[in-house]
Formats: sequence, structure tokens, C-alpha cells
Amino acid sequence: MVKTRLVRHHKLTAAIIFLIALNLFGGVANSQPETRPFYLGFTPFPYAISQEAVDFTYDHIAEDADLIVHHFDNGVPWVEALAGAPYHRNLQDDWNYRRSRTPATHQVLVTVTPIAFMRDGLANYRAEQEDMPLPPPFDTYGFDHPDVATAFMRYCEDIIAYFDPDYFMFGIEVNLLMKLAPDLWDSYMTLHRHIYTELKAAHPDLPVFVSVTGIDLLEGYTDVDHANQMRALADILDYTDILGLSVYPYMTAYMTNSLPEAMFDQLVALTDKPIAITETGYPAQTFSIFAGNNVRVTLESDADKQARYIALLLAAAQEYDFVFVVNFVLRDYDALWQQIGAREDLTIAWRDTGLYDEEGAVRPALDLWRAALALPFRAPSS
Repeated sequence: MVKTRLVRHHKLTAAIIFLIALNLFGGVANSQPETRPFYLGFTPFPYAISQEAVDFTYDHIAEDADLIVHHFDNGVPWVEALAGAPYHRNLQDDWNYRRSRTPATHQVLVTVTPIAFMRDGLANYRAEQEDMPLPPPFDTYGFDHPDVATAFMRYCEDIIAYFDPDYFMFGIEVNLLMKLAPDLWDSYMTLHRHIYTELKAAHPDLPVFVSVTGIDLLEGYTDVDHANQMRALADILDYTDILGLSVYPYMTAYMTNSLPEAMFDQLVALTDKPIAITETGYPAQTFSIFAGNNVRVTLESDADKQARYIALLLAAAQEYDFVFVVNFVLRDYDALWQQIGAREDLTIAWRDTGLYDEEGAVRPALDLWRAALALPFRAPSS
């Protein structure tokens, strides 16, 4: 059954992949670029709760990327960091394992954040478990409390010392705080400015930055208050070395009905800062999700739509000298989704965005990705 499906799939996609490849490399064969100015990466997010899934993911990051992302969006060890005490053994074991599986030749991006996973307050606590409730007195603190600044700065320094990253991101999708809890924005910016200033003083050669959700910066793409988003962007631009963009175009008014082909041109026009795609993805299969008020929304997609998006993304990265591009999910996590309850909620939103499908088969988008990866890296001209 799998073999039959793959044969049929490749017959359907061969022509479109050829056309996409021509578009990616400039429209004619002799215009193919000789180098690329960006790194290509994934996170080691596994497709199932198993050692086999972990091994598959790390092994293919070694083969299909030259950048690995250690993404920590699961709480901060506030208590231990403030006290300068050792972190819980579970956290230390996680760090140890990640570092041991990091390919020696890859660039390393480490991402942390003081903002909660739901982007509506201070990040939860991490110790023996991830995302535990904040303990007293942190459960009463705002972003601008001195203890928050001290603890988060120590955490940043500890994780930098441990992983020795090539890039360090100290805030994930920070503009969503302006969307979901705008009254907290000013206190967050107090912390943001402090962390950036201190990190740059200590590590002048390390790119230090935050990410924002790119789709919320473009008027009409989502339902956010555009003026507030422009204010948030203006606030952070002097305190970030790179503008990191988290981009999921199917989570916009376009859904999967059409591809917003001007999206990257519009995003680049917002800043003179270097741009990096800190996470992205596009579904290669149809899925349904409950979007609130018990409304079930179906997004129709397939592998060809995903390939078109990856082609658009890589062409923009080439044209605009992006620093790096990260497709967050390496392989579809249908198995993990089943293991955690198979709900049509937020957990399904990225399930089908892997460049490998749920059975480990290569998708057409991965062929485009590999074509870009095969080009020698060159540092962009300043």
C-alpha cells in the first residue's frame, strides 16, 4: 500500500517539482545560484514517544540540515537560577542529551523565553517537570521585577555557557504578548531591554535576538490590532540583532486556500535588520481543527501545496540573504498525536508540516530543501 501510494504521489508531483525548482533557481537552468547565504535547520522535535523517533530525528538533522535548534519553550528554572543553585537533574539530563546528539559540524541556535507558552504572561516553572505552575513568590511577579531579571539573566548565561551557541534567541514570538496581554507589554520591554543590553555587553560577537510572529505584522493577515503590532515591532528593533520570524502562512486569512506570495517581500520591507526564519511549516495533508466556539475548520492541503510554500520560502531566503531557515517539524508526528489523545486542538496544527511524512517517506518539499542544502554556504556581504 505504501509503495503504491508513493508511486502515484511521485507521478502527480514530478512536473510541478520541476517547475518549482526552476522558479527557486531563477527560472532558467543557467541561473541556478552557486552558493546560499543561509543555514537550513530543524528542531529535534520527535514524531513519537520512542527512542526510535528520537534517533530518526537527530540522524536526519545530521543529514538534511547544517543548523540544529535547541528550542526551550517549556518553562524557566526561576528558583534555582535566582539562587545560583544547580538545576534539577531532569533539566540537566535534557541538556546533556541534546548536546551529545548535536552534530559537530552544525551551527547551533538556542532559543529560550521568559514568556509563557500561551504568550499571555510570565513563563511557567521548570524543574522536575516542564511547565509547572509558578511557585511563590514568582507567581506574583511581573516581568519587570528585579528577581525576574536576575533569574532570567542567569538562566541565559548558564545555557549559553553550556551549549556555546552560534545564535541565541531570548524571546519566542514576543509580539503575541502584545496581542494577548497588552497591559503586560511595557513591563516585558523593561526586561527585554535589560537582557539584551547585558547579553551584548557580555557576548559582543554573539547574535542575540528575539522572534515575532510574522503573520501578525502584516495588516489583514490576522485579526490583531495592527497599530499595536507596529508599536511592538518598533519597541524591539533597537534591542535585537536579528529580526526572527515565526511564519505559518496557513494560520492567516489565506488559510490553505492560496499562498500569500508577497508575504516575505512585505516582511522584509518592515526592517533593515537581518532576517531569520526561526520556525515555519506548511501542512502537506488536510486536517481539521476546532477554532473556538465549537467551530470546526478544515484546511485542505497536499504535498504540492507544501512544496510551493517551501519553494517560495527558499527563494526569499536566497534573494534577501536570510540568516537561516528552520522548518520546525522534521517528520509528521501522527504517532505522537495519537499517543497524546488525538484531539483536533492546537496539538494538530503542526502535525502534517514535516518534510518527511508520518511513515518516514520523503516529501517533494524535501527535494527542494536538499537542493538548497547542497549549495555551499557563503556568508552574506555586509
